Amino acid sequence: MDMDAVRARGLVLLGCGKMGSAMLQGWLADGFPAGAVSVIDPKPSDWLKAQGVRLDGDLPKDPAIVLVAVKPQMMAEALPNLAGFGGGGTLFLSVAAGTPILYFEAVLGEGTPVIRAMPNTPAAVGRGITAIIGNAEATAAHLDLAERLLRAVGAVVRLEEEAQMDAVTALSGSGPAYVFHLVEAMAQAGVAQGLPETLAMQLARATVEGAGELLHQADESAAQLRVNVTSPGGTTAAALEVLMRPENGFPALLERAVGAAAARSRELAT
Repeated sequence: MDMDAVRARGLVLLGCGKMGSAMLQGWLADGFPAGAVSVIDPKPSDWLKAQGVRLDGDLPKDPAIVLVAVKPQMMAEALPNLAGFGGGGTLFLSVAAGTPILYFEAVLGEGTPVIRAMPNTPAAVGRGITAIIGNAEATAAHLDLAERLLRAVGAVVRLEEEAQMDAVTALSGSGPAYVFHLVEAMAQAGVAQGLPETLAMQLARATVEGAGELLHQADESAAQLRVNVTSPGGTTAAALEVLMRPENGFPALLERAVGAAAARSRELAT
């Protein structure tokens, strides 16, 4: 299956909140025809209404793809309505957090190709990263197609097994919140050293934004970039001596934090 087949047979988007809207915007910007997209969303935004897609109407008889982007708590209500597309002709691609492949197979029936994906919120600005894994029915062509669609919102990586999805959720799925909290903590530390709150936040935000862009553009590893800005015996070295302490520095703290998130992801999937 290629993009021409998707255009001809149609794509169904189940749910068009922030993530669904980000992907749809990317597809349309890439030239995908709005008329080939059917969206099911009980509360469509004004932006969605203006895109020219088929909205809450008749669906294609044999869509190439159903992309599931509803909130996990809405899954039990929404997915069974599309069970008629199960059985093999339609690829189901899910970006719903915490919903395992086994659930889709149970609802949609045997022979249904299913790909589970975990994007993150920077997808909203085209800078996300998404991990994907398919079931036994998902072919190499299905995975290639899913990757092409998901590249509309950022980079894509492939997992070796679904069990890795909990770690992905904990690292990159939840990870943006860790970075945002880092900005908060940096600003608070600046205030503690005598800076006004507004200035401290401006400095913290710009520092993280700039460091992220430098990391994006540089050929060096993160470790090498750290070394590049650390003069022996200087101020950065003094700070890193605290942050890199094995017992209570960043590595130990983040290992516990990511571990807690992964454990919660496993709990939610059961």
